[in-house]
Amino acid sequence: MKLSKAVWVLAALLLMTPLAHADSTTTLEFTGVNGANNGVYYVSPYTGTLNYGTSSAQSVVLFCDDINNEVSMNQVWNANVTSLASGNFSNTRYGNGSVNLNLGGMSPQILYEEAAWLVTQFSSHPGDYVSLQYALWDLMTPGAEPTNFANADDGTTVQRWLDLAGRNYGQINPASFVIVTNTGTLAYTGQVQEFIVQTPEPATGVLLLFGVVSMFLLFRRSRQMLA
Repeated sequence: MKLSKAVWVLAALLLMTPLAHADSTTTLEFTGVNGANNGVYYVSPYTGTLNYGTSSAQSVVLFCDDINNEVSMNQVWNANVTSLASGNFSNTRYGNGSVNLNLGGMSPQILYEEAAWLVTQFSSHPGDYVSLQYALWDLMTPGAEPTNFANADDGTTVQRWLDLAGRNYGQINPASFVIVTNTGTLAYTGQVQEFIVQTPEPATGVLLLFGVVSMFLLFRRSRQMLA
């Protein structure tokens, strides 16, 4: 394969990799926890492998929005992958009104955008994982966890996180998030937990492409100078 062709194939793969996870199915393996817990359960973020067992397997960070189900270490299952930008939440546990009876007329789009905003706060508040996890669980299942969680780090209560999510969800880019939910007929309980995954920003792919093309141009110029 000529170098120029190889470079463009690599560039295409770099751009397509984040998109391959949207509105499709995958095999997911649950691989690890971060160690933070509420005294009973480990909380987000977790780690997993998308496309487990294939040549396109990819490590991802998982954020659980689902207190009503369970997952175990190294468990592998088939899952639907729903892009938050798709507007179709029929394959999600908390956006499908026939499964989640707590929607109460709330827009699934806004519900998941609020959840996505909470996901973005984990990286900047590493000491507040437990209260952020409580907020995620309580957002999807109202009353699941106390909103006045007494041990919330840095003095931020769960209710405050919920209020902030309600005010700031418009700041997130829906195209940067996917929802991973088990395949098959969905039930509210008795299945595998649902997770949210933050994917690379489209701008990241553009920067990668720019870098690859720049390297190719420099290489070609150096060969011309040596010729």
